Amino acid sequence: MKTRIRELRKARKISQEELARALRVTRLTIISLENEKYIASLPLAARISKFFSMPIEDIFDLSEEDTNGNF
Repeated sequence: MKTRIRELRKARKISQEELARALRVTRLTIISLENEKYIASLPLAARISKFFSMPIEDIFDLSEEDTNGNF
């Protein structure tokens, strides 16, 4: 799933470690999210949304189809 996490994090000039601490996750989770290798759970997506003061839809591309052609 495409995300804007890296872009938003860099705009705020915070490290992956700082973001991870703020969200109560590991740095590896942030790396995986930024590299689109991990899809955030709903509670984590909500924390990310609150951290950046943006709607979830503005951070995550929810329109992307999965490999089976489903949304």
